[in-house]
Amino acid sequence: MAETAADAAETGQTSRSDARKAARAERRAAKLAREIGAFAKEHGGAEGQLAYIGEAGARIVLVGQDGAWGDLVAPTYAVAESAVEKSGITVHEEFDGDFALKVRTGPYEWSRMAGIQVGGPSNDS
Repeated sequence: MAETAADAAETGQTSRSDARKAARAERRAAKLAREIGAFAKEHGGAEGQLAYIGEAGARIVLVGQDGAWGDLVAPTYAVAESAVEKSGITVHEEFDGDFALKVRTGPYEWSRMAGIQVGGPSNDS
């Protein structure tokens, strides 16, 4: 079956739209990789773990060599994977015991956990 002019125009628009989406995803992955790199530099290196969080995308949990931790959110799991690959950090499949032992928590985290779990300070203050 011959392609009509309308079909060709629609295909052209679709591929331009796909190209724009791919370029946007690439820019977002590059930005996240720079943020991961900055975290790693500040904390003597870093390791990470990716977690799918539904429509919100994927969470990149980072743990520095000094025990500091933080996270970033990518719009998709693919963008998160690309970002950690570009950053060069080690990525763990799971946030298992050995990886979790590297996290160092301080008074803030403990007060937040206590407030949530055992009636400690309110999170509303």
